[in-house]
Amino acid sequence: MVASTDLPPAATAVGISLDQQLCLALYTASRAMTARYRVALSRVGLTYPQYLVMLLLWEEGSCSVGGIGHRLSLDSSTLSPLLKRLQAMGLVTRTRAATDERLMIIGVTPRGAELESEAAQVAAEMGAATGQTPEEYHELTEQLRALTVRLEASTAEAVARGPEPRVS
Repeated sequence: MVASTDLPPAATAVGISLDQQLCLALYTASRAMTARYRVALSRVGLTYPQYLVMLLLWEEGSCSVGGIGHRLSLDSSTLSPLLKRLQAMGLVTRTRAATDERLMIIGVTPRGAELESEAAQVAAEMGAATGQTPEEYHELTEQLRALTVRLEASTAEAVARGPEPRVS
C-alpha cells in the first residue's frame, strides 16, 4: 500500500471529497463533450464513434480494422458493427488485404470523402463550443494525452504487481 506521505502534495490535499475528484471531472466533461458532439454530428448523419473512424480514415486514407481499433481504443465487438454501418451508408469500403486475407482494410469511398468538409465545420463548431482559445484547446489536449500515457503505465505496473492487501 502507498503511504499518504508518498503521494504528491495535491493528492494528499484532495482526500476523498467528490467534487475534488479528477475522475468525476473527466467523466462529466467527457459526457458533456459527447452530448455536444451528438448535436453537431446529427446534421452530418454520423454518431460520435463513426465520426472518429472517419477522421482517422480521412487522415490515413485506409487502415486495417486492427489499426483502427488500436488507434481509437475500440474493441472488435464495438468496431465491427460500426464499420458495417459505415459501409451500408456508402462511406467506407471493406476489402481483404492482398498480402494477407486475414486482414480487413477499411477505405473511404468518394461519398465518404465528400463528408470531410462538413466534418471540418463540426470540428470548428466544437472548438468554439469549448470556449477556449486554440492555444488552450491544444494545451488541454496535450495534457490529457500525457495523463493517458501515465495512467496506462501506472495500470500496467499495478496489474503486474497484483492486488494489494486490504487494510482493515
